[in-house]
Amino acid sequence: MNDVTSGRGEPYEIESIRRVKAPPDTQGTDWHRYIIVQGSNTINGYRKGNLKEVTMEVEEIVEQLNQRRLGKRGRVNLVPTPKHRPQK
Repeated sequence: MNDVTSGRGEPYEIESIRRVKAPPDTQGTDWHRYIIVQGSNTINGYRKGNLKEVTMEVEEIVEQLNQRRLGKRGRVNLVPTPKHRPQK
């Protein structure tokens, strides 16, 4: 069963990462604009760094978004509580 039929929707994916001029009110070089899509939803963002660094960072963002989409997958630490016995 894929994500679409399971009711969880489509996964987030990187559509593009392109080198651009610095965004307004910022300075420096090596800026990249990225686009992440999920179905008809689009996330646009900017990151500073070389293409390899930015790609790794955006891949991490996509991974985290997809984990959130599927729900929390943490460990559960169950601690049994002592049973109270009636006193005689």
